[in-house]
Amino acid sequence: MYNGERKRISDAVVKRLPKYYKCLVNLAQENVERTSSQELSRLLGFTASQIRQDFSNFGEFGQQGYGYNVEQLSKAIAKILGLNTVHKMIIIGAGNLGQALANYVNFDVHGFKTMAIFDVNPKLIGLKIREVPILDIDKMKDFIDENDIEIAVITVPQDRAAEVAQILSETNISGIWNFAPTELNVPDHIIVENVHLTESLFTLSYRINEVKISKMNTF
Repeated sequence: MYNGERKRISDAVVKRLPKYYKCLVNLAQENVERTSSQELSRLLGFTASQIRQDFSNFGEFGQQGYGYNVEQLSKAIAKILGLNTVHKMIIIGAGNLGQALANYVNFDVHGFKTMAIFDVNPKLIGLKIREVPILDIDKMKDFIDENDIEIAVITVPQDRAAEVAQILSETNISGIWNFAPTELNVPDHIIVENVHLTESLFTLSYRINEVKISKMNTF
C-alpha cells in the first residue's frame, strides 16, 4: 500500500489521479467492493497497463486474482492527493466567477474550506456568500497570517492579477489557483495552478472542428 514516500511524478500521471479517485468514489457509492485495472480501463478509457503503471508510482495496490479493494484504493489516492486534511483557502475577486466558486459546495466536501472572499468594491464588502464574508482586500495579508490560509484563488481581471500576486508573495501562502488570463511571477515556494478558460474553450472548438472536417471527408 501507499507508504507516504514521494518521488518525482510526471504531470500526466498527476492529472489522471483525480479521475481515478472520482471513479472509485462513484463505484463505492454503487456498493461495489472491488474492481480491476480492466474494469477501470473500461470506465475511464485508459489502458489497463497504464493504470497499473500509474498506481505503481505510489506503492503496491491490489492482489493478483482479486483486483483492488475500492474503499481502500480510494482512501489511498485521497491521501496521495492530500484530500485527507483540510485546506483553508480564500478567494480574491467577488465577481461572478468568485461568487460561483464560493457557492460550490463540493469544495467543502473534499476538504477545501473557503474562509473569506476579498474585493475592492465597497458595495460588496460586508456581504456574505454561504456565510463566507466578503472583506476589504487591504485586510488580506493579516487575514492569511492569522488564519493559516494555504490556498489563494485569484478571479480578478487580468490587469489586477499581478498586483494581487505581489501581495500574496509577501505572505505564507502555499498555492495559488489562478483563473486570471495571465502568468504570475511569484516566489518558488508558492505553487501556481493556472486555469485557462479560453484556452480550454479553444481546444473544445478545435476538436469539434476536427470532427466536422472528418465527417466531410467521408462523403
